[in-house]
Amino acid sequence: MFFESPGSLLWLALGVPIIIFYILKIRLRRLPVSTVMFWTQVLEEQNPRSIWQRLRHLVSLLLQLAMLALLAFAVADPYFFWEARSARRIVIVIDNSASMNATDVKPTRLAEAKRQAEQWIAGMRHRDEFALVAAGTQPQVIVGFTSRQKTVSSAVQSLATTDGPSQVADAVALARRLLGERQDGKQQEVVVFSDGRFSGVEELSSALAPLSGGREPPGTTDAAATSPISNATSQAPVKLQIIGTRAANVGITQFQVRRSLVDPLGYEILAEVTNASDQPVECRFEVDLNDEPIDVVPLKLDAGGKWSQVFEKTSALGGHLLATLKHDDALAADNTASAVLPRREIQPVLLVTSGNLFLQKVFEVNPLVKLTVVAEAPATVPAGTVVVYHRVAPDKLPAGQVFVIDPANATDLFAIGEQIANPIVTKQDKDSPLMSHVRMDNVLMPEARSLTPTLPEQTLILAEAVTKEPLFFAVNRPEGRVLVLTVNLDKGDLPLRTAFPITVANALHWFAGNKQDLRESLAAGSLATISSSDFAHPAKSASLLLKSPAGELKTLPAIERMTIGPLDHCGVWSIIEDPGSADLGKAIAPKTSDKTPTDEPLLEIACNLASATESDVRPPEELLANSTTASPVLAGLGSRPVWFWLLLTGLVLTTLEWVMYQRRVIS
Repeated sequence: MFFESPGSLLWLALGVPIIIFYILKIRLRRLPVSTVMFWTQVLEEQNPRSIWQRLRHLVSLLLQLAMLALLAFAVADPYFFWEARSARRIVIVIDNSASMNATDVKPTRLAEAKRQAEQWIAGMRHRDEFALVAAGTQPQVIVGFTSRQKTVSSAVQSLATTDGPSQVADAVALARRLLGERQDGKQQEVVVFSDGRFSGVEELSSALAPLSGGREPPGTTDAAATSPISNATSQAPVKLQIIGTRAANVGITQFQVRRSLVDPLGYEILAEVTNASDQPVECRFEVDLNDEPIDVVPLKLDAGGKWSQVFEKTSALGGHLLATLKHDDALAADNTASAVLPRREIQPVLLVTSGNLFLQKVFEVNPLVKLTVVAEAPATVPAGTVVVYHRVAPDKLPAGQVFVIDPANATDLFAIGEQIANPIVTKQDKDSPLMSHVRMDNVLMPEARSLTPTLPEQTLILAEAVTKEPLFFAVNRPEGRVLVLTVNLDKGDLPLRTAFPITVANALHWFAGNKQDLRESLAAGSLATISSSDFAHPAKSASLLLKSPAGELKTLPAIERMTIGPLDHCGVWSIIEDPGSADLGKAIAPKTSDKTPTDEPLLEIACNLASATESDVRPPEELLANSTTASPVLAGLGSRPVWFWLLLTGLVLTTLEWVMYQRRVIS
């Protein structure tokens, strides 16, 4: 027998004062009495002492000494060699990814994984240590190594669900690193509870073989050291328990929306549906915008088939798009998908011109433009207004967004030269959004002016003549963006071509900052990098809040650029201002029907499952063929440590000694 704390045996020295107090006789006091006849009568009536009566005080002493010895040995924590040899250090890895929410195993795969993990935890023996690692969106250690069964069990039950991808391989590598940090001779192993829907499962399954022997629980397989996930500090074996069946599932694997690059009010939806089953299915695909149906498509998908389509719709209003797949299957998370459609804002335009019908009409037909036509530029221009100068422009262009067309005089941003008779565009910047869907190489531009930008380092040439003169260029100045187009609209054919309204639409979109085109829907579990320029309006609070689809709030710093996430639940996440921030200057008043700036989210981000791997909830067939339900042998009382039995024996002896003491007093 060995001891964890042999120094605790020094407590046996307390037996010396116990023996001293036992042999120490109590000196009786002498007191005079009137007679001893009553004591004589009592002594005459007493029966002769039995052997037990003579020894009972000695037995009491021995019991006290035995209790002391038991307590001292229990504190020293004795153990046998076979206990140390059979001690285990186990890391339980539970896959809490999206596919583990499938209901083919009732109530869910994750609940079944927790139940089976509880069986392993219930089999903890003395000197065993368990740890818990979650293999969801981001592998993380939930509980480090502990021998407290209740601690690990509570952590398993509190493990939350996610809609993110599975990271079992990384979680196993993390578990092996944990084991590698402790090398003390204990048996090490990693037990994984998953449905097998993770990256690298093919390589892992090729390294698995059914267990033989009676010690390990059935239903598990052992990963050899050659497995890809074994490249970690520790080469502990991996036991993989498969949860789930070959259940059929149909899911939305792609759902994105963007504003049209041609139609100011239009938007385009990209949708994809995948049938991850072995049988053909029929279902219905519905799309709503702000709870109003906009399209319904009946679908017939072959086994393993895929359907995708681009929808073109029109709406100036933004809002939430919700796609719904009407089909009962094992996984609900991929039967819906969300997207955020940016709202088109009305753009004020001030046209300064002596008169040009084509130029005026190209702005009037744009439904997103509020046009004001004047002959002379006003002294002040409202903020956010795009000022268009036709022919006559001020010597110093004002701050803000400015569009100069057919300039007749020089300004602070360009010098003007001689006329170019019939310039031919030979080079244009096809990568610039200002030239999207625009061709100028076949446009007649008589009497164009030769312009020389005064800020070449801030100037982008969009269209250039064969003689290298810039005909269309942009200037990115700190005070605001500027566009310059040198073309005579009265004598050229540009106003008669489709390139003209497209060029104007591109220009207005460029002035708006390109923030109203696309708000990409992210896959669940992704990180998002955002900046304050992405917000719908400037934040007034010192701190911001990240609101999950379930309504949970998390504080964010109000900094220029930040990374948020992982966004591991499907739905619309939003960033809002903290109403309790001190920067608001006063307590927030009760909500009324009038929307205040802090009521409107600064930014909304849609998250969808959007993963063909997670939507396909069918475990690999080769793993299912070698898998049965795990039934670990419970440890029971036989696994109790030696100190437990020593304390239990000490309790019995204490009770026996107390009974003897009471008998002695009564007799």
